[in-house]
Amino acid sequence: MSTENAVPEVRNLKQLLRYQEKAVVSRMLIKNPVGNVTLFAFDGNEGLSEHTAPYDALVIGVEGRAEVPVGGVSHTLEEGDSLLLPANIPHAVNPMGGFKMLLIMIRG
Repeated sequence: MSTENAVPEVRNLKQLLRYQEKAVVSRMLIKNPVGNVTLFAFDGNEGLSEHTAPYDALVIGVEGRAEVPVGGVSHTLEEGDSLLLPANIPHAVNPMGGFKMLLIMIRG
């Protein structure tokens, strides 16, 4: 989604995505050449296995709770918390029940 023709409106992040049984659901809120913003909803024990990304990212907890290991150090992320995911450092997302997060990735 480009912001070029976007209409400003207030949105509640908790309500933009619904959990789906045994699934990870995502919705791209902004996508452009310098980065993107994606909302994720993880059902129960669904998560993201360890991986790396070539860009820095910021994760913001929207609902629920998750363990987010970054470079071998475990962090607990809850609603309202944020965590930097540095480029090229292994990280994962391990929800503790239903969990929603906002991922802001910067490509520069």
